[in-house]
Amino acid sequence: MKEVEIKNIISAVETDSIAEEVGIEVGDKLISINGQPIEDIIEYKFYLADEYLEIVIEKPDGEEWLIEVDKEYDEDLGIDFDNPILSHMKSCSNKCIFCFIDQLPMNMRESLYFKDDDSRLSFLHGNYITLTNMKEEDIKKIIQYRISPINISVHTTNGELRKKMLNNRFAGNIMETLERLAENHISMNCQIVLCPGFNDGEELDKTLEDLGKLSDAVDSVAVVPVGLTRYREELVEINPFTKETANETIQQIEKWQQYFKPKIHRNFVYASDEFYITAQKEFPDYEEYDGFPQLENGVGMMVDFAESFHGAVADLSDDLKIDQTVTVVTSTLAEDYMNELGKALMEKVEGLKVNVICVKNDFFGGHVSVSGLLTGGDILKSIQGKDLGVKIIVGENMLKSGEPVFLDDVTIDELQEKTGVPVKISPIDGREFVETILDGI
Repeated sequence: MKEVEIKNIISAVETDSIAEEVGIEVGDKLISINGQPIEDIIEYKFYLADEYLEIVIEKPDGEEWLIEVDKEYDEDLGIDFDNPILSHMKSCSNKCIFCFIDQLPMNMRESLYFKDDDSRLSFLHGNYITLTNMKEEDIKKIIQYRISPINISVHTTNGELRKKMLNNRFAGNIMETLERLAENHISMNCQIVLCPGFNDGEELDKTLEDLGKLSDAVDSVAVVPVGLTRYREELVEINPFTKETANETIQQIEKWQQYFKPKIHRNFVYASDEFYITAQKEFPDYEEYDGFPQLENGVGMMVDFAESFHGAVADLSDDLKIDQTVTVVTSTLAEDYMNELGKALMEKVEGLKVNVICVKNDFFGGHVSVSGLLTGGDILKSIQGKDLGVKIIVGENMLKSGEPVFLDDVTIDELQEKTGVPVKISPIDGREFVETILDGI
């Protein structure tokens, strides 16, 4: 057994779980499963799948226990970890011309400046990786432990162009790596951050043609527009998308969808919502998103949201009356859309006023218009002095994961204190959005 530094300290044991039954306790350390040292969460989940386990636990006094467990294939031990058993996250050494982190202002919290490029985070949390910061042993680990699906930032399959866009001389072998993963049955979702004048036009055609050849393993391709802030000093000049260029991109993607649909029975490539709003073009029908494989990447999010929203509104009682005002905070990108949804709810609920307030993103400036990058300070500036009603609703995508904190470190409590109005957090789900609006009133 190889020597590794073990930091897998157990922080919680579920009641009536296997772990509790065999005497595993909070403060114990997980050393190995079936003779394999556990260095990270991927190894833990992989070896946990066996029906017979020999688990080595180290007690706080240094005593080691060997515990034998017979269980069902998909049965969990019922333990959580402090770290949670992830060795140091792999950081990104690229200097991508479109990197959003390089466009952040100074003096924000330190964690925002960390660039991850870790296949484990891709598998666990849906993060996108470039594959350029991985060693041969990392690729082998993806294949060995069946880390699938993984999300990959491709951007272009033109090796020389990819080296230029990522500012990494090792970035050119993307197709060889994708082909290797495909041969080993690793499922992939791919992303293309589209930069006008770089990887659009004929380059986009080539990329989609190449990825289409791997459609047995590549489940979907998302095309998203480059995000540009006002903090691009000394960075490569990139033009933002306009109504005209956004329309051209949508038409190009629709052409490829018409090519792929008869061959592989799905559209395969999808334009993000931002393209349709910039182009002032209607979204595709719900069915055209093939189950929304890249929803978290802003692809079909508004269509999916509207579908569940209208379903929830239809389920409301026809004689519902609520004489109250509720404020919904949104971004410039989603303003018209949210106004339409607010109007639909007001038509259903007599007396209800849904006050949609659009917040301009002064903090990032530039062409940042998505709600997930709104800050507490900009929200406060936009809503001060207005009739806010009985509550303010913000989307959970505006906040740090798991914490009521905006990107500029303004907290929900501070927003409530300065406005004197309760602030409620709504999940990014249409039905739950309706419930958040109506809850308590």
